[in-house]
Amino acid sequence: WSLPNAEQYALQYADGRQTFITESVRHPPSPPGPAGAALAGSPVPFSLQNRREIKNGSILRLTTSPDQEAERLYSGIQSKNLDVKTDSLKKLASLSQDVTFAQEFISRNGLKQIYSIVEEGNDAGEMLAHTLKAFTELMEHDFVSWENLSTVFIKKIVSYVNMNAVDASIQQLSLSILENMVPTSRLLFELVKNEVTLDRLLTHLQVTNAQLQLKAMALLIALLLTATDPERRDMMDYLRQKNIRQFIHKNIIHTSEPLGDEMAHYLYVLQSVSLNLCEHRMRTSMDPYSQEQRELLQSLRQTAFESESEAPAGNFSTERRRSLCAKEFRKLGFLNNSNPAEDLRRAPPGLLALDNMLYFSRNTPNAYSRFVLENSSREDKHECPFARSSIQLTLILCEILHVGEPCSETAQAFYPMFFGQDHFFEELFCICIQLVNKTWKEMRATQEDFDKVMQVVREQITRTLALKPTSLELFKTRVNALNYSEILKLRQTERLHQEETLAVPVLELRERLKPELLELIRQQRLLHLCEGTLFRKISSRRRQDKLWYCRLSPNHKVLHYGDVEEGVNSPPIESLTEKIPVADMKMLLVGKECPHTKEKSSGKQNKDVLELAFSIVHDVEEYCLNFVAPTRYEFCLWTDGLNVLLGKEMTSERTQTDLDVLLSMELKLRLLDLENISIPDTPPPIPKPPSNLNFCYDFSHAEQ
Repeated sequence: WSLPNAEQYALQYADGRQTFITESVRHPPSPPGPAGAALAGSPVPFSLQNRREIKNGSILRLTTSPDQEAERLYSGIQSKNLDVKTDSLKKLASLSQDVTFAQEFISRNGLKQIYSIVEEGNDAGEMLAHTLKAFTELMEHDFVSWENLSTVFIKKIVSYVNMNAVDASIQQLSLSILENMVPTSRLLFELVKNEVTLDRLLTHLQVTNAQLQLKAMALLIALLLTATDPERRDMMDYLRQKNIRQFIHKNIIHTSEPLGDEMAHYLYVLQSVSLNLCEHRMRTSMDPYSQEQRELLQSLRQTAFESESEAPAGNFSTERRRSLCAKEFRKLGFLNNSNPAEDLRRAPPGLLALDNMLYFSRNTPNAYSRFVLENSSREDKHECPFARSSIQLTLILCEILHVGEPCSETAQAFYPMFFGQDHFFEELFCICIQLVNKTWKEMRATQEDFDKVMQVVREQITRTLALKPTSLELFKTRVNALNYSEILKLRQTERLHQEETLAVPVLELRERLKPELLELIRQQRLLHLCEGTLFRKISSRRRQDKLWYCRLSPNHKVLHYGDVEEGVNSPPIESLTEKIPVADMKMLLVGKECPHTKEKSSGKQNKDVLELAFSIVHDVEEYCLNFVAPTRYEFCLWTDGLNVLLGKEMTSERTQTDLDVLLSMELKLRLLDLENISIPDTPPPIPKPPSNLNFCYDFSHAEQ
């Protein structure tokens, strides 16, 4: 357009994130001081050329170039005129999301001005909120290290969290800044941990403002995950004293508002961190020479047999007493009755099994005595060994509840009943050990059947937990209702279903039905893509609360995507400004092949993210649109749908599951008339035609 001073102008997207269009890779000058050093040493490329990413139909506007905007706003935020300063900070908060503008502003030492606005503390309300928002967005680009922040700045941010008479939006932003800061260095973690007390975070958790509650929970989780094991244990003990569990159960889980994905993830992490406190005991073997541990074992024996052994014990010789103890330990179900400590040398479950047995004996003494005495009176081969069962059950519960495994970055699957009960693991053990005895009797088991019984118990527990009971009482009711005969019925149904689908004619029918049903699955996958899905952006530093939405156009020709706000479930397709024509899609990458998982490979790779990551390679330049699915189910549906669009086979495990379900239903419908009729493996022979088969009608006679 032959504009004079063309370098002072730039094109910018009119919709969506309003990113500046960049022509070439540029390296802006670094500011003096530590911020400049951090920027100069940053591995992040500065201005990635994005001109080639412009799609047909994108609306652009002519605006001031990023460096001119950065210069103008840099001056504006130093203005003595409060209106000019507020407007400049508001515009800065908006433009800082753009990487090109962010570099230009940081290169002018703009962060120093933001530091001074916060440190001087003269501004409040709307102006301060814009300042903190701009700071958060600028730091999001990872150009400047969090460790460069001054102690004065950090303490000022902390003061906004600790003060009562502060606007909720400022407290939310301050909590978010501290959450980002905590995982970056040990020094910052200790500073925040000492300045923001757990009591203060609990106060924020008790407010009615859901966003403030969420940010407080996010900071609490960041502190717990960054802490060392002893620190984490102390923090969890303190939170337990303050009844955080009861508060979460009553005011977060069972509130009238639906639980958001972010809060569900934090509750999952809190549950995981709590259960992992058992890991140390689980991995510690029993020391046969420890006097304290030997006394605990003896107390277990005495609680069960005190009435039998107390009175005459003084009259027995040492040898007789040892023989009596060995006999009682055998009745308790220890394999090595002369030295029961040997049974607890296996780790896992280690000393955790002993802790569970002691908890059961002390907190439910009647049930404990009944279990032991009932089995003592049975024949040797039919008695259910309490100790051996407890050790194996503890191991099963550790495996089911993932004790000792690292937290997932994306999982949201927590058990509501976990927050409804103190000593959850021990109480669950108490219910399940009585279930073992019940199932043992129902199976009329002998010692040789021990592994079979424990396998049934594992199935009873996992099937009941899958129903997500809201309390341990409900779990107890349901798991006891799922007795051995019910398990047999379920197994038999599954086995019969498998057998009837393996007959040769049925297999042939399956093959004929497959193409039609696969087409049905393809249509369902494309419909799911048309409905769209909400994805979260996950950085190498932390789980982010930024959301974006992606959906397929109804004519299956264009993928639309764009950023959305929290709480938007299904944005209209017109509001998603970015688009990729399906014709430009080249290939689908999953797991380790994705560029966004390779970027993170320098740190500790998270298996969970690898399992949910996929990317679409598109355009001649082979750009990538990177996804991390919220669940494995969404991952399967999206990868299947994208493969359909690319004209490839659907490869996810969900395709096979859905195909099996549809085939099963279709086969049952087709075979309804053959119920209770055995289907032969080979078709019956076709009989020879009869000798008097003269059904042919001679039309010639009729014509005459």
